[in-house]
Amino acid sequence: MRAVLQRVQSAAVVVDGVQIGAVDKGYLILICAMAGDTEAVAERLAAKVAKLRIFKDDQGKMNLSVRDIGGSALVVSQFTLAADLRGNRPGFSTAAPPDLGEKLYLHFAASLRAEGVPVATGRFWGG
Repeated sequence: MRAVLQRVQSAAVVVDGVQIGAVDKGYLILICAMAGDTEAVAERLAAKVAKLRIFKDDQGKMNLSVRDIGGSALVVSQFTLAADLRGNRPGFSTAAPPDLGEKLYLHFAASLRAEGVPVATGRFWGG
């Protein structure tokens, strides 16, 4: 799986003018299941994300995890993270097929919840 994590003060997903997911302080996570990924891969990534110490402590050092700050995560499916950009037309053959991609996206979100991180999600779109 590939993921991009961004620390946020707040983040939201709006689809057709309707907010479907939102969080306050924590992460915006763009996630992509790759061909060959498994539920075990999603679980390991969720455990790693929950433990990453990239939030500042009282001395300004990045020493706290999202759990330590009482934060949450907005998890958004982003198959374009699998893009092969060697030519002028991106290729996505390394992304997991849509049915597996959605399953792993949801499993990652559930695994992150199981790690004690409140999670909101966007809506899966497999391209």
